[in-house]
Amino acid sequence: MPPRPPLSLRGRALGYLARREHSRLELETKLRRFAGPDDDIGSLLDDFVARGWLSEQRLVDQVVNHSRRFGAARVLNDLRRRGVDPALVGEAARPLREGELAIAREVWRRRFGAAPTDASDRMRQIRFLRSRGFSGSTIARVLKDGAIEDEPDDPFD
Repeated sequence: MPPRPPLSLRGRALGYLARREHSRLELETKLRRFAGPDDDIGSLLDDFVARGWLSEQRLVDQVVNHSRRFGAARVLNDLRRRGVDPALVGEAARPLREGELAIAREVWRRRFGAAPTDASDRMRQIRFLRSRGFSGSTIARVLKDGAIEDEPDDPFD
């Protein structure tokens, strides 16, 4: 079987985009490894944007929709790390922060389901939620609400 001819930059870019959404910066970084001195990656990416094949808004939507187990800080940091336009990251921040408490409660309930019994257990739960990107105020509310829900009703009320 004869060897395959090397992929063009256009073919490589389409292959990357077929697997998942990329930011312009991510795709440009990946293509630079294979670009020759005559290759114009910028015009190739401009063409992809014009055709609708490369869209940072679509990337933001995908990351936000698939991040239902993480806090706003982690999702926003991921978008910044990928080189997404800061204006798009700012637009995604508000809805992420508004829904963070409900997501944190669900993540906490699935993982622990019960209020911490001692300081060590409390710190373990805090570290877990913090590693998922939840803010300190959200973590405090989740642990406080969890403790309230788990307390038995006082029969003398």
